Amino acid sequence: MFENLTERLNKVFAGLTRRGKLSAEDVDVAMREVRIALLEADVHYSVVKSFVANVKERAVGVEVSEALNPGQQVIKIVHEELIKTLGPSERLNLTGEKPRVVMFVGLQGSGKTTQTAKVAKFLRGQGERILLVAADPYRPAAVKQLQTLGQRIDVEVFYQEGIAPPELCKRAFVYAQKGGFSVMMIDTAGRSQLDQALMDELGAIQKIVHPVEILLVVDSMIGQEALHVAEGFRDTVKITGLILSKMDGDSRGGAAISIRSVTGVPIKFLGTGEGIDALESYDPSRLSSRILGMGDIIGLIERAEAAFDEKKSMQQAGKMLSGHFSLEDFADQLKQVRKMGPMRQILEMLPGNLGKVAKQVDPNEAEKSLKMTEAILSSMTAKERLNPDLLNASRKRRIASGSGTEVQDVNKLLKQYRDAQKMMKTLQKTGGRGLSNLFR
Repeated sequence: MFENLTERLNKVFAGLTRRGKLSAEDVDVAMREVRIALLEADVHYSVVKSFVANVKERAVGVEVSEALNPGQQVIKIVHEELIKTLGPSERLNLTGEKPRVVMFVGLQGSGKTTQTAKVAKFLRGQGERILLVAADPYRPAAVKQLQTLGQRIDVEVFYQEGIAPPELCKRAFVYAQKGGFSVMMIDTAGRSQLDQALMDELGAIQKIVHPVEILLVVDSMIGQEALHVAEGFRDTVKITGLILSKMDGDSRGGAAISIRSVTGVPIKFLGTGEGIDALESYDPSRLSSRILGMGDIIGLIERAEAAFDEKKSMQQAGKMLSGHFSLEDFADQLKQVRKMGPMRQILEMLPGNLGKVAKQVDPNEAEKSLKMTEAILSSMTAKERLNPDLLNASRKRRIASGSGTEVQDVNKLLKQYRDAQKMMKTLQKTGGRGLSNLFR
């Protein structure tokens, strides 16, 4: 999402870090470029004005003039001011008597139903007992969509046909109380635009169930229009938090930077993809790092921890170092890597020089290569994955045909596997000495 903005800012910073000293004129020129970059990224003009003024005031002060590396100090200031602009991170308020009600609102097409299920899965992972309420009888297949998502994450969905949403939520609340649910989450109806009927219905539900959180799901792809949507809902119901969906989309990203400052409503979550796990707790420091091209190593570690089975990973590491790492182990490891999300997102989270190297990798090609490898491994029998020496010419042809690839693709994968085995055996025997011979 922030690719263009990141590139523009990095060019500005590169010019600053090459200078031993910074004059007021240097800062003026840099801030002019930063202002243009932010405006082109669709950041609200009032936010840009305030942000640039704050950075400029600090950048021409003592903390830069006396710094060992003035350019780096300006980058640090930009990072800190960007964090302030993005606003503090706030967790969901799940206090009070059970069931605590969390209400999801938003326009049609914002991804509200999907985000509801994502947050349900997130809270279920924290030990909460969730009841989902399908309170959108108007959009075709909205109820069925929530029921399908509920089945996927093993969360019950409450729905009664022919009941108006306010009465449905009232019945669901009684059901949740009797059933011992700790959190009741309501997927309310959306509209193609703000209208009084929608707001009256939301207001009625709010009065009946008294939610501890009302989360507005906003499509981050719609730019500054997201600010108007947020303000429209906030004027009718007590919005307590925002979820920015489609943060993996190809937009300019200005809404994410502006919305907290303009509306005063905190961002609680970021929807980062279509997958049911593609949800991140909002952290302004990490988002600022990504915008400035510093990566998000903490987010990457969290994804790895969620995706990888620690015990299995330790066993596989031991097998690798001993040279007994099979294609079955490789297939298991690949499945865990895939759980971390699309390659584009993973590459974007890499910091520093790793991030620069990653930018030279075409994420679409990397994704395509991973899918091809998965297809080849899936076309092998378990016996073949455990003992690749069984793979003669006829077996390779069968695997290639079954995976929609060529025999040479199968041979390429086997060569990579055997090279890795050879490298690991060399490491074990020599402690790393002579490893360079493998690459000659």
